[in-house]
Amino acid sequence: MYFLALVVPPLAILLSGRPFQAVFNGLLWLCGLVLLVLPFVPGLLTWVLAVIWAVMVVRNRKQEARDRRLVEDALQRDRAGRVS
Repeated sequence: MYFLALVVPPLAILLSGRPFQAVFNGLLWLCGLVLLVLPFVPGLLTWVLAVIWAVMVVRNRKQEARDRRLVEDALQRDRAGRVS
């Protein structure tokens, strides 16, 4: 997913389950690519922002999954403790 976030950031965000963020990231990414072709400096900055945004979304998805597992394990231990 991280490689995908570097190569095609909107697709990585879409596969992370954030379709609205993927649309806005896609617009930002495309603007960055267009500005890279033109001799303007903001193109690289815009493209880098889209990539950083995608990497953060992918990282947060992994963190949310980890947090969900920890909460589920804690709830199972709590239920097991009450039964005993």
